[in-house]
Amino acid sequence: MRLLTAFALSTGLASAALAATPAEVTQTYADIALAAYQDSLTTAKALQAAVAALIASPSEATLQAARQAWLAARVPYQQTEAFRFGNPIVDDWEGRVNAWPLDEGLIDYVAGDYGNEENALARLNVIATPKFTLSGIEIDATQITPALIRDTLHEADGIEANVASGYHAIEFLLWGQDLNGTGPGAGARPYTDYLQGEGCTGGNCDRRAAYLQAATDLLVADLQEMVGNWQEGGPARAAVTRDPQAGLLAMLTGMGSLSYGELAGERMKLGLMLNDPEEEHDCFSDNTHNSHYFDGVGIRNVYLGRYLRLDGSVVEGFALADLVAAADPAVDAQLKAELEASVAALGAVKAAADGGLAYDQMLAPGNAQGEELIMAAVNALVTQTASIERAVTALGLSKVTFEGSDSLDNPNAVFQ
Repeated sequence: MRLLTAFALSTGLASAALAATPAEVTQTYADIALAAYQDSLTTAKALQAAVAALIASPSEATLQAARQAWLAARVPYQQTEAFRFGNPIVDDWEGRVNAWPLDEGLIDYVAGDYGNEENALARLNVIATPKFTLSGIEIDATQITPALIRDTLHEADGIEANVASGYHAIEFLLWGQDLNGTGPGAGARPYTDYLQGEGCTGGNCDRRAAYLQAATDLLVADLQEMVGNWQEGGPARAAVTRDPQAGLLAMLTGMGSLSYGELAGERMKLGLMLNDPEEEHDCFSDNTHNSHYFDGVGIRNVYLGRYLRLDGSVVEGFALADLVAAADPAVDAQLKAELEASVAALGAVKAAADGGLAYDQMLAPGNAQGEELIMAAVNALVTQTASIERAVTALGLSKVTFEGSDSLDNPNAVFQ
């Protein structure tokens, strides 16, 4: 008896009609995860090299090269976010590499009126503060190291906004604050913030360089860990392949939660409701439109069982779509169409931003074009989530609960 038959008997799937088994589908899923995290690691290493060049020889050219390396690193990483929510190994790790929003004053200098009354460390500026007290304990931060960032600063005092590591900490150190509000323009940190000795701006250029290097080294180490988790014999791969039913649930949970509560809700509709550019995902670099777009692509990747690697090769195999098509062709056709529609709607946001209408500006009160673009994407994501739920039912799987968002589920609570 093939694995498919045993599984089908327990879930109500018609085994004879299927061209793929759940075991084969979860294997493809793990292969795509591995490839996407490998690409994320490759681009993080390129970022690490660019950061080293900036620190060794600060100039406008080396700063811009480091920024471009950061932007390139976001392309594969954002496609991995569809592996969140359904995989505890990824969820427990993700806060180290992509947590946001952050109280950046924890790390470095900020504008005079910046602050967060709920976070006593929001203006710590560890780069300018070699020694400080945390929870009654004196901390020696004379040497800024990966261990200091990871073990002491990140989520210090149990406050999630104390983000000290990951892409967004690095982004802040490369761009600085975006002080343009809902106007055009990203952060404008000068390269002279990294000049050693005469000409240093912002103070403590040596410590700023040490922080940037340590944070980048941590990112590379974290991605190396996740690559290992998805390799043959790795715990993340084993978790989704040893029990195909649990693996399919992980796939659909990740798709639905990213689509609905995280992307449509917390990352898009909430910022629009508040007209607040601080709710941008990549708020320092004005790269939010790209991050949203590649999140959408990542959701589609999981369903279609196909990932386009940075080198142009394709990782593909038996897909979740194959199982759904065999169980309920109408649900499959509808979900495929809706995934294409959501990627197109996110692509329209991206195209507008690339054409000069920054995501910041789209969030501005009274910007009808921006609101229309963002809400078209939000609505497309919400629509496809309903079909993801139908796919769960079609496969006879246990009911799943997707991540929610007050912006979608209880809008009045956003303003309370």
